[in-house]
Amino acid sequence: MTEKKGLVLVYTGSGKGKTTAALGLALRASGHGAKIFMVQFRKNNPKYGEIQAIRKFLPDFTVVQSGQGGPLVRGQLTQQDVNEAWNAFLQGREAALSGRYDLVIFDEINIALDYGLLPVGEVLRMLAERPAEVDVVLTGRNAPQEIIDAADLVSEVREIKHHYCNGIEARKGIEF
Repeated sequence: MTEKKGLVLVYTGSGKGKTTAALGLALRASGHGAKIFMVQFRKNNPKYGEIQAIRKFLPDFTVVQSGQGGPLVRGQLTQQDVNEAWNAFLQGREAALSGRYDLVIFDEINIALDYGLLPVGEVLRMLAERPAEVDVVLTGRNAPQEIIDAADLVSEVREIKHHYCNGIEARKGIEF
């Protein structure tokens, strides 16, 4: 890839599609020869369609899933939740600082920040220390204001209507 200023892109909000937006960006970057690293916080299912497609078709796209999966519950966080968030962050941080990747995605990191599993200052430090040409994407609900302020682009995905409300369950190819 050519010399460029790395951007910080944030996809946040209550609607469905934040991870999908990050993956669409990664697909576009991949088409231009980018090397991509994605760490997923609290996602650990290798059968997700996007994980299968990445592993099958995109050899320059590395994915690390981390954590036990499932929702976090305020007031019921465990040391394991904290450890898993740190483990995911440290892997993504190493990828971002290494210079081996053009794009590093921290999928659902905003939730880890919102729940206090990681200090915002550590993420801001990583953003400041990364090589100047590395693009970083941060996804998840409730992006902290400090992250929004540090970003070059912030998109809010807002739910207007969702098929769950009509009793339609999660489907292959749509939710996973």
